[in-house]
Amino acid sequence: MLVRPLQDSEEDAEAVRLLAEAAFAAESAAGPVQARPGGPGGGALPSERPPGAGSPARSRERIRHLVRTDPRGSWLAADADGRPLGAAQSLVREGTWGLALLAVLPGAQGRGVGRALLERTLEYGRACLRGLICCPGHPGAARIYRAAGFELHPAMRLEGRLGNARPARPDGPVVAGSASDRDLMDSVDRRLRGGPHGPDHEFLLRHCRLLVADDLAGSGYCYLREEGRVELLAATSRRLATRLLSAALLSLSEGARAAVPYVTAEQQWAVDVGLAAGLSPVNAGYVCLRGMRAPSPYIPSGGFL
Repeated sequence: MLVRPLQDSEEDAEAVRLLAEAAFAAESAAGPVQARPGGPGGGALPSERPPGAGSPARSRERIRHLVRTDPRGSWLAADADGRPLGAAQSLVREGTWGLALLAVLPGAQGRGVGRALLERTLEYGRACLRGLICCPGHPGAARIYRAAGFELHPAMRLEGRLGNARPARPDGPVVAGSASDRDLMDSVDRRLRGGPHGPDHEFLLRHCRLLVADDLAGSGYCYLREEGRVELLAATSRRLATRLLSAALLSLSEGARAAVPYVTAEQQWAVDVGLAAGLSPVNAGYVCLRGMRAPSPYIPSGGFL
């Protein structure tokens, strides 16, 4: 087996996209592990859509974005004939390391591919004090992340169609955000998780709607995908986080599907908003942490942590 750095090319991006899709398809066909997860994330282990999944073009764009920002954190494993077996992508943002993707072809699982890829990404983040992984509900993934020194925080996903039930209207202003809010967002991230998302906002702004709250009570932001999934939410207080999540769900039309993934026990404010909106909680994987407390109020991105 050869493990080499990923290249910033359409060919490598497509290979990684196909690996992640194959892993997702195999996991879906096998049925739920717990209840049924960029991401966004040995084996490949997503039981929900791979992190950043959407159109093939958007998936390739995300893969290449991470190769450009973190070339030493993106790896591809191939067999002796050069056929891809697995891929991993990690990122470093001011001392905070994150695993954005770990995918292994179903036929290659159990052969050390996932562990070899994880070792490369951990080596990339060896100088980082903090680590973060959004882990699907697959027991093999949880096992290797725990062996690598990560705490496993069980998570749920709030999901369903929006009906007559609606959360309370926000208790203050929430406005449409833009690239001009990047300093605000990075400041909130540093306070919650020790490092900003930095250049990842460039990708998120192209593919998500940004909502921002900023007043004397504090600051916060929320990225919402077109399909109704909360991609990332961070705020300096539960009150502002509640305001942002409520505004995001209220912006969706009646009957639309909504999803709020990776909600840990620390995020009861999100559970309350989701239940008020008629969403159902489903057990769905873990948020894995090393060298840090669980960020709160915070809903991580599967693809960008």
